[in-house]
Amino acid sequence: MHIKDSARLSYHYVTEADTEFLWELDQDELVMKFINGGKKSSREDIQDIFVPRFLAFSNPAMGWGLWRVETLENKESIGWILVRPFGFFTQNPESDNIELGWRFKRHTWGKGFATEAAMAVKEALDEIGVEKYSAIAKPDNSASINIMKKLGMTFNRELEYKDPHYQETVVVYET
Repeated sequence: MHIKDSARLSYHYVTEADTEFLWELDQDELVMKFINGGKKSSREDIQDIFVPRFLAFSNPAMGWGLWRVETLENKESIGWILVRPFGFFTQNPESDNIELGWRFKRHTWGKGFATEAAMAVKEALDEIGVEKYSAIAKPDNSASINIMKKLGMTFNRELEYKDPHYQETVVVYET
């Protein structure tokens, strides 16, 4: 799958070669606030947990994986968009329901980059036939919930999301 450049951004499929960028992004407590309470990721966490997790669901032809988001203006890597089957690491993954997620550097917040990137990724997925999307967030993560709404998602339910490395009560928005 190919994602066309959007107005301000380009998209690059994340591989193991991007571990330094993934680690750098996780070094801001506010970026990590709604992910794990604000704990920075160690290099070992990135290498031993995060990289194997995203490689487990990576499928470039289907667009599944992480997409690094880079500004066209100065080529800065500012965040990523996650694409995978909803509930991939749970007992009931849904291959016909694609989960979108995002993580962006704090200095980019409030500028529409996450929304622009998520929309560009969603449009590329639409072109290959994806029809159903979901996203999750902690109930008090209003910024992510606003992005979900801008993507045309509506509140579906609250659930206790649990997999081997993550357990939280989350809200689920879907198209």
